[in-house]
Amino acid sequence: MRRIIHIVGLLALPIIVSGCSDLGVKPWERDVLAQQEMNLISDPLESSLDDHIYFSKEASSGGQGFGGGGCGCN
Repeated sequence: MRRIIHIVGLLALPIIVSGCSDLGVKPWERDVLAQQEMNLISDPLESSLDDHIYFSKEASSGGQGFGGGGCGCN
C-alpha cells in the first residue's frame, strides 16, 4: 500500500509542478488584450481627466512627460 502511494505521488508530482508553468501573456496574445474594448476606461477624455486628477492630488507625475506639484496649477 505504501509503495502505491509513492508511485502515485511520483506520477502526480510533474502534473502539480507544471500547473503554474504557463503564467503570463504570450506575445501572440497581446493583440487581443490591446484592443480598445479591453481598456478599463475606453473614453480618452475621461482617461486624461483621471490622469490629471491623479497627478494633481498625488503631487507626482509619471509617464506624463511633464512635472507638476500638488496644487494642479501646471
